[in-house]
This record gives sequence, C-alpha cells and structure tokens, in this order.
Amino acid sequence: MRNSLEKGSKKLLNAWAFYDWANSVYSLVIASAVFPIFYGALFKKAGVETVTVFGGVIRSTPLISYTTAAAFLLVAILSPLLSGIADYVGNKKNFMKFFCYLGALSCIGLYWFNLENIHTSLLFYFFGLVGFWGSLVFYNSYLPDVAHKEQQDAISAKGYSLGYIGSVVLLIFNLVMVMRPQWFGLEANGEGSILAMKISFITVGVWWIAFSQYSFYHLPKGNKNKDKITKDVLFNGFKELKTVYSSLTENLKLKRFLLAFFVYSMAVQTVMLVATYFGEQEIAWGDDDAKTLGLIISILIIQLVAVFGAFLTSFSSRRFGNINTLVVINIVWVLLCVAAFFITEPIQFYTTAGFVGLVMGGIQSLSRSTYSKFLPETNDTTSYFSFYDVAEKIGIVIGMLLYGFIDQITGSMRNSILFLVIFFIAGVFLLLRIPKK
Repeated sequence: MRNSLEKGSKKLLNAWAFYDWANSVYSLVIASAVFPIFYGALFKKAGVETVTVFGGVIRSTPLISYTTAAAFLLVAILSPLLSGIADYVGNKKNFMKFFCYLGALSCIGLYWFNLENIHTSLLFYFFGLVGFWGSLVFYNSYLPDVAHKEQQDAISAKGYSLGYIGSVVLLIFNLVMVMRPQWFGLEANGEGSILAMKISFITVGVWWIAFSQYSFYHLPKGNKNKDKITKDVLFNGFKELKTVYSSLTENLKLKRFLLAFFVYSMAVQTVMLVATYFGEQEIAWGDDDAKTLGLIISILIIQLVAVFGAFLTSFSSRRFGNINTLVVINIVWVLLCVAAFFITEPIQFYTTAGFVGLVMGGIQSLSRSTYSKFLPETNDTTSYFSFYDVAEKIGIVIGMLLYGFIDQITGSMRNSILFLVIFFIAGVFLLLRIPKK
C-alpha cells in the first residue's frame, strides 16, 4: 500500500499544484478562447444574431451569459451539499474526481454543439462549467491540508502559473490546427477551421482527464470525521455553512475580507468570462481570419503575462502585505474597465489584455491564499472553502445576470463592462475596512 505524503512535502505540494496544469485548459480553451470564437462563428455562418430558446427569442451574448449564470447557481447550491458529504465520509478526492470527469466528458460533448439542437448543446456547455468549478471546490479545500501557512502564498501562485503554462501549450496546438487545418488533413477553409475548433474541445477533455491522474494518485483521501452515515448527511454541508457563517462574528478580519472578496470577485470573474465575447463583437478586426488570430493572440498575452503577474503579486504581498496588494490590484481593474469602454482597435485590445493578465492571476491567487491564512485552526477546511466558493459563485451569478441584462436592454457589451467599475470601487473600500491586526 502506498504511504501518504507528509503535509508540506515538496512532492505533495507539486501534486496539488499540478491539478491546475490539468484543468486550466478548460478555462482557457473553452471558457476564454476557442469556444467563444466558435460560438460567434456558428451564428455568423447561420446568418442570424438571435436564437429561439424555451419559446423566446434572445441574442447570442445574453444567452451565453444567462446559461453561465444558471450553471454557477447550480454549483453554488451543490457545493455545500457535496462538501458536507465529503467531509462526513472523508472522501473529498472521489468528489473531486467525479466533477473532473463530468467536466472533461462534457467538453468532449461540445464537439456536437450546433444551433439546430441548441438546448442539448447548451447542456454540454452547462455541465462542462459545473464540472470545472465543482472540482475546484474540493481542490481549493486541499490547500491548508497539504501546505503550511508560510507555504500557501507560494504554492497557490505556483498552481496558477502551472495552469497558465499548461493551458497555453494546448492552446498553441489548437491555434495551429484552427489556422492551418490542412496540416491536419482537414479542409483549408472556414469549414475546416470550425471542425478544428470542435476537435480542440476533445483535446481539452482528454488532457484534463490524463494529467489529473498524477494529482489524484498523491492527494490524500480526506479527513474522516465520522464513522457512521445517517440520514442527516445530505444536509450536513448546509449545517456546516451555517456554522461557518456564525463563526464569522468572532473573526472580524475573515468576515470583512469575505465581503470584499464577494464584491470584487463578482466583477473579476464576469470580465474573465465575457472578455473574448466582448473582443469578438466590439473590436474592428477586419476579416474573420484576423479576428480568430487576434482573439487567440490576446488570450495568449493574458496567459503568459499572468504567469509573471502571479509571482509579482506573491512578492508584493510579502513586501507590502496581502490586503494592500489587493487594494492596488482592484484600482488597476477600475482603470481597465474604463479603458475597455473606449477601445475599438486590435492594438488597444492587445494592450488591455496585457494589463488584464498582469492582475488576473494575481487577484485570484492572492485571494485564495489570503482567505486560507485568515482561517481559524480547524480540520474542517472543506466547509470553510465551500463557504468561500459559494460566495464566489453567487457573486458570479449576480455579475453575469446584470451583465447579460444590461447587454440585452442596451444592445452593447460596452455598457455592461463600464457598469462593473462600481464593484471594483466598492471592493477597494471594503478591503480598507479590514482590521490591520
């Protein structure tokens, strides 16, 4: 029988961080790069801007915003339910595996995405998102289990950086396949490029499943807290969330940080989820080939700069403190949203993408490790991280619904982006209210 690795050991830390390498191909290829381009190409090829869903006619971008919000709402509901069960029987790794495989197989299912079967197609997109974020509930909860407090900033940053690098490797392969389909035996035209995009969805699923096996092999099964399963197990997670919420009254620093995180994360995640759709519709690229290449180059810029940004943020947090660093990052986000309202040319979009990459990885990595540092001493880390994830997901639901609604009633995504400035400014003020000691 394989011996468990000791907490804080290099091999265990690397195994945990390596799951970012495995799953980040979803967030890059599906959520950020290839799928948004594919989605826009389907509507353009069909010569329509709207589609009929559940008896109503809706534009393409509000439709994907609302579908995304619905998926995050399900994740928010499932997270406490499943994390409670995982803590109860001590097998969080099995739940992490389930969501990993659900997400990966759904990505493969996107190969059959089309407007004629839009309901089924959206289900693949829906469950891909549920699988990705559902697995992160359990992945994030492992951080205090595998790393000591003084290790958490660095290994959290390493995880994000591995994710950026790994996902860029696969994206470059997919980019070559989309731009030069004839090199892979496909037709050298638009049809060949669209087929290459579909194949890229399969590569995401295979990559995700294959590389996650290293993490699954080394991560511990989980902390077993109880010996007998009762009928109350299904509601255990919600009870634990209530306990976590009650404990916030005794931990003012954690309570105020969570409120600030809820507000600014609402805007950060919304920007990340809609950035490519914004670029696809609002930037004057010229022809379709230039648009496809330009959008993917923008995403590559974001990913590559984000590797540097994650480590820069880790260094800044050691030099100036976590909260001060987060305040500065939120101010940068305010400036980026204002700038995005005015940009129209590719070079402007590339420049903005570079600055987004600089603060995107940093704010996620530092938020995760800051929360972990503020936690009280406990073995029940899954419940605390479930609370963190539920707050994040509910924020995304609100952000995406507001974004989609403003886009729908004004007919412009620019107005939606500008509206997010409010949340970043609020995040700055809420972070400044966190006690220094």
